Amino acid sequence: MATVPADRQDFGRFDNAERQTRYELAACYRLAARYGMTDIIYTHISARIPGTNEILINRFGDMFHEVKASNLVKFTIEDTPSEQDVNPAGYLIHSAIHGARHDVGCVMHTHTVAGIAVACQTKGLLPISQHALQFYNRIGYHDYEGIALLDDEKPRLVKDLGTHGALVLRNHGLLTAYATIAETFAAMYNLERACQIQIAAMTGGAELYPIPDHICELTAQQTVGFAGQETGVPEWTALLRDLALTDPDFAD
Repeated sequence: MATVPADRQDFGRFDNAERQTRYELAACYRLAARYGMTDIIYTHISARIPGTNEILINRFGDMFHEVKASNLVKFTIEDTPSEQDVNPAGYLIHSAIHGARHDVGCVMHTHTVAGIAVACQTKGLLPISQHALQFYNRIGYHDYEGIALLDDEKPRLVKDLGTHGALVLRNHGLLTAYATIAETFAAMYNLERACQIQIAAMTGGAELYPIPDHICELTAQQTVGFAGQETGVPEWTALLRDLALTDPDFAD
């Protein structure tokens, strides 16, 4: 796993675990901005500081390309932060999942055009591309209940995610939730691409070519630990290396 460079390790009061989490989460925000997975200020990515119940998230009002390691907001799952600090819908979604799923280290939520378009379709994500097959029988669906501001939605959100790492929020957007920031971002990138491919493939009206169920399941299994490496790590390492050269102030 990529670590904070030696010349970027002075974040003042932060211990090593928090410093590393801030570094990677800020990078995740910048990469989401780079790949067009933003909605001005209205989506969010969170990460748990390892070994704690403390969560990091963006300040409400910051655009993703403005997020830095030092300006992320910290809150605990039990304590509701100020609405001036954290998007209240973001707090509800992220605190619900982090509170129920202790195996989850990062939660990423997006409102992309392709993601919402697929979320509006009755059949949801179709197993028609290699990108989509990572999520074959491994994705949940949550019905739209309005802006996520009511506490009683939390248990249904958690139930619909189940043990999966990905969730389609009907008529709303996409969500990924995995053990690491690397895996969560890589999954969202692939899920977003799968949605883009699905919308493009359906646009012409031609019949879609099916993939047999057993090949779908085989492919889903093959994506875990591909090439003997931890899921998401090879691409994450490359992305951080590039980000450090092209957009280095994320680490400030």
